[in-house]
Amino acid sequence: MENTDLITRLKSMINGNFAAPMILVALLSMVVLPLPPFILDMLFSFNIALSLVIMLASIYVLKPLHFASFPSILLIATLLRLALNVASTRIILLEGHTGTAAAGNVIEAFGEFVIGGNYTVGFVVFAILVIINFVVVTKGATRIAEVSARFTLDSMPGKQMAIDADLNAGLIDQDEARSRRDEIMQESDFYGSMDGASKFVRGDAIAGILILFINIIGGFIIGVVQHDLTFSVAANNYTLLTIGDGLVAQIPSLLLAAAAGLLVTRSTKEQDMGDQIVGQLFQDPKTLAVTSGIIGGMGLIPGMPNLPFLIMAIAGGSGAWLMMQRQKAAAAAIAAPKPEAETPREQRELSWEDLSPVDPIGLEIGYRLIPLVDKNQGGQLMNRIKGIRKKISQELGFLIPPVHIRDNLDLAPTAYQITLFGVTFGEAEIHPDRMMAINPGQVFGELEGIQSQDPAFGLDAVWIEPSQREHAQAQGYTVVDVDTVIATHLSKILQSHAHELLGREEVQQLLDNLSKSAPKLVEGLVPDTIPLGGVQKVLQNLLEENIPVRDIRTIIESISEQAVRNPDPEAITASTRMALSHSIVQHVNGIKADLPIITLDPELEQILLQTLHATGEGGASLEPGLAENMHKNLNDAAQRQEMAGESSILVVQAGLRSWISRFIRHSIPSLNVLSYNEIPDDKQIRIVANVGR
Repeated sequence: MENTDLITRLKSMINGNFAAPMILVALLSMVVLPLPPFILDMLFSFNIALSLVIMLASIYVLKPLHFASFPSILLIATLLRLALNVASTRIILLEGHTGTAAAGNVIEAFGEFVIGGNYTVGFVVFAILVIINFVVVTKGATRIAEVSARFTLDSMPGKQMAIDADLNAGLIDQDEARSRRDEIMQESDFYGSMDGASKFVRGDAIAGILILFINIIGGFIIGVVQHDLTFSVAANNYTLLTIGDGLVAQIPSLLLAAAAGLLVTRSTKEQDMGDQIVGQLFQDPKTLAVTSGIIGGMGLIPGMPNLPFLIMAIAGGSGAWLMMQRQKAAAAAIAAPKPEAETPREQRELSWEDLSPVDPIGLEIGYRLIPLVDKNQGGQLMNRIKGIRKKISQELGFLIPPVHIRDNLDLAPTAYQITLFGVTFGEAEIHPDRMMAINPGQVFGELEGIQSQDPAFGLDAVWIEPSQREHAQAQGYTVVDVDTVIATHLSKILQSHAHELLGREEVQQLLDNLSKSAPKLVEGLVPDTIPLGGVQKVLQNLLEENIPVRDIRTIIESISEQAVRNPDPEAITASTRMALSHSIVQHVNGIKADLPIITLDPELEQILLQTLHATGEGGASLEPGLAENMHKNLNDAAQRQEMAGESSILVVQAGLRSWISRFIRHSIPSLNVLSYNEIPDDKQIRIVANVGR
């Protein structure tokens, strides 16, 4: 038992706090202390194996961020190889006069077996490896890392806004939004680190060249001057040892450079590299068929190596034929006629059951948009709509009815309509094979694509190819897919018309749920104190002004108290708003103690009050010029507040609040109208504008 605990503690020490110091101490020991040839052979073998593991991990990883530790591993592997170069250089210069086995069997094998003992051939092979590594692989990987780091950092604002748009539309929750933001930060850190790590690979290639010349020149001088070797023996021993040492170091260096290049050239899609390459390279059998034809034609030319070319042509042509057959079989399976329907039976008499009720919420789509809602074809729109219903229901406080989706052949193939109780409240035409780049107000360039507008908020937008997504985000655009476009439009309409979706059945459900926790509060309310329709009207009034009914307990308490004195729904609504004053102010201004408000000139307020008393709240006799000037001044004040980054709140007398709210509700939606009675006592009022005639 004690031995098991000791082993466990040792493992935790090795895997935890002591791992990094042990590696650094080992590297320092290799630089300072002379190593015997056997240990050097083991370390060289380990270096090659480590490089292979890193390269294969770069190939099989599904996503670059899944190998986020690569820059650190690359630095450690580079330091290990440089430390081995120092250790091997020491042995070569000290013991090189004894023969080509002085630095161990690994270096000797690379010097004798790999290059046949000919140091001229070895020097040429080493030079080729250095050129491939330094000029081709390392230079390309370095450039890609630099560009990826720059575009990743430039696209961060657009990605952040896309996450905020999905969160506001109810497509994702707070946890997923937080996870996506963390992924963006990790992505920027990763590509920034890769930009720096690529410099290690480039510097390592330069160091290999310098170490080669230092070893050859230094060894030749030591062998001839100190050990009295002949010119040819010294050149043979030290050159073969140096070339062998250089090859042992350059092969792992080339593997790591290739791993870095493979990792930075990967796409952000989670897919195995092999599946990705094969799926995209041989997606169309015509490519393979034409290539086979060209290779076969070359094989028929006299004087060419006919057999290899013809074998490759036959193999490629066979592969293309098999791919075509599979595609034809798949297309035939899709287009196969369905079994003929049975002979229809005699039609029964028409009844009330044959009349289908109007759907509270409907989404009608053109036939080309059917794959968006078909789970068998990878459609995700249904799940996103469920997420929207859940989010809005939680925010507003009552259950949003299900969305009935159906195809409509009267619509354009790529168009859709959103209906409430059979009435169309929104429609648009989209491009399912593209993405929408929305201009949030400040972008750094123009995009090529189909000019359009965001159907939810009317912002300028461009339909772009999916391959332009990273570029558009780097320009400051918010890029969303077609599912998000439809879902956001639906969310906007449901929030704007929530009061129309609250029927008597939903109100009764709210009262039934409240009776479980506060039975005395609900007992005797309906119909003794107020009819169910009166409760419904009060709740609808609140929802119409974007006030949630989640705090149903406070609302019902206020309704019970006010209904006894005045059963008028408008009076009850005003009293309920006062009871919800803290919630209303927090909804429009947050938890700030300072409340910036816009007021009306006292003279203008008196004119409006007199007009309303004379004509009722319809305000039909209000002078057109006065109404136009007041609307313009209120709009200007609201825009100034929006540009200052503050809430737009108009505070008026209680008798004017309801009428002015209806007057500006649709034309100035950002302006919230409160009465003086609805401002909590703990708020500090700050008048930012006074609107007159």
